[in-house]
Amino acid sequence: MAEAEPLEMAYISEVILKKRKHKEESIALTRKTQLELGQHGGKKRKVEDIKRPEQLVREFRDRELDLIRMKQRTKRAKSALSTPNSKLLFVIRLHGKNDMHPKTRKILYNLRLTRIFHGVFLKASPGVLELLQKVEPYVTYGYPNVKNVSDLIYKKGYGKIDNKRVPLIDNNIIEQALGKYGILCLEDIVHEVANAGPHFREILCFLGSFSLNKPKEGLQGKRALFKDGGDTGNRENQINDLIDKMN
Repeated sequence: MAEAEPLEMAYISEVILKKRKHKEESIALTRKTQLELGQHGGKKRKVEDIKRPEQLVREFRDRELDLIRMKQRTKRAKSALSTPNSKLLFVIRLHGKNDMHPKTRKILYNLRLTRIFHGVFLKASPGVLELLQKVEPYVTYGYPNVKNVSDLIYKKGYGKIDNKRVPLIDNNIIEQALGKYGILCLEDIVHEVANAGPHFREILCFLGSFSLNKPKEGLQGKRALFKDGGDTGNRENQINDLIDKMN
């Protein structure tokens, strides 16, 4: 019986072989990284990260209690919303969101207070004061002086251009964004903000929130009002002492 002739091997170009080798090496490297970090490339889930049913129930009750207290605060007498001593407010977020109701979180996000120890300028008005009353256990606020307005803008300020953070190191950036309103430099921004001028809203849209430092002495850690010995609520002119510690 005649021996079968060997089959001729199919020709594979060198380029395809190199691509295959590169792909195999890439898969191997990815797999190695996944094994080092965990099956899905992230941190392994700890046992304490798994929430028990009673913990979920407790968190739900805490959030509902937060909503009830927010509604109770809004029922206070209108006299509780005292006439502001200044057109300008500076608001700082002090607490997190573990037991926060989604409605409370939405108000904080609308005020651009998305993180702890972030601060924003706001123009004092009945509507703004009512919002601050709703989220009082999470923020503190007051009337900043011109020195602190200037220090915050010069030291902590940045602009938003095309959804990107841009340091305010060049007046050309300011002129490009706000020149049509007659605002050409940092001094113009400080003047407009300190006096809550006619283009205050446009400047707020340009400026981002201010990332502050945690006070070295710390805080009381209480959600009680400042006037009752806590951290939150209206500090009036004493907000300047807190800004000095956090700037």
